[in-house]
Amino acid sequence: MQIRPSAEDYLETILLLSKKTGAVRSIDIVEEMGFSKPSVSVAMKKLREKGLIHMNEDGYITLTEKGVQAAQQVYDRHSTLYDWLVSIGIGSKIAAADACRMEHVLSEDTFSAIKKLYEKSLK
Repeated sequence: MQIRPSAEDYLETILLLSKKTGAVRSIDIVEEMGFSKPSVSVAMKKLREKGLIHMNEDGYITLTEKGVQAAQQVYDRHSTLYDWLVSIGIGSKIAAADACRMEHVLSEDTFSAIKKLYEKSLK
């Protein structure tokens, strides 16, 4: 299933917030991402329709199994790219912004090559 970059960002945010606080609501996503409540509401509806999240009656959001897999994949790409960029001398603020953009556009082949190269440099 192809997931849009904006949906990947929402899934990654839900994953990180759930690790940090244990419970995630739309307002938490609004505050974390700096988006409007209506924008987040529309995005959550789309993620529910795709079977990536579940929202209970109290408004708490959890990732489905499919949502967890997608979020973890995006987070792995982001953290690997961020760490690699920092390791080659890019400042942390720029590395974070660039990793966020790169995580969505790199092919799996290119990402795998970067990850192998980075992991090899750690040894």
